[in-house]
Amino acid sequence: MKIYTKTGDKGETALYGGTRVSKASARVESYGNIDELNSFIGSAKCEITDEKVLSQLKKIQFDLFTVGSESATPADKLTLANGKSRLTLMISETEIEELENWMDDFEKDLEPLQFFILPGGGKAATSLHICRTVCRRAERSMVFLNETEEVRPELIKYLNRLSDYLFVLARYISKINGEKEEYWNPNDRTNKLQK
Repeated sequence: MKIYTKTGDKGETALYGGTRVSKASARVESYGNIDELNSFIGSAKCEITDEKVLSQLKKIQFDLFTVGSESATPADKLTLANGKSRLTLMISETEIEELENWMDDFEKDLEPLQFFILPGGGKAATSLHICRTVCRRAERSMVFLNETEEVRPELIKYLNRLSDYLFVLARYISKINGEKEEYWNPNDRTNKLQK
């Protein structure tokens, strides 16, 4: 089987279930952003050595494929005639609570936040901050899609919680790697760039 089909040469693609739409549609933008996020997480994993964290990120990548498959499925194609879901896997409160539990575990080792954190804190942490911002974009695109087409609320909730997880994880990785976080403190004039 060849990887290229030529069916998208005119700017259209097929959603799960066969419906053809513009590649510029809100639904395609939504699952495209999720795919991009998954790739950035894969890149961040290359900078991380902690086995517990790598295991969590692998699970998240799996879950993002699940989110992506559902976001590639129009609401009217999600349910079969017998009332069952067309998809065998769907994100639920279980995956959302899992992210919350992981965050709670990391935060036990972190100092309370007093200022905004500048993206940085070492190469691995910076990669995770990039993941966080891409996750926020994926969340925004899912919210935008939901304004015109039905999206299960669990998908938006999962992406919202995932961006929080990536923020906490970036802080945790900075700490275990001995990298210093930098803060945005409007009252601290000493952090201004020197001429």
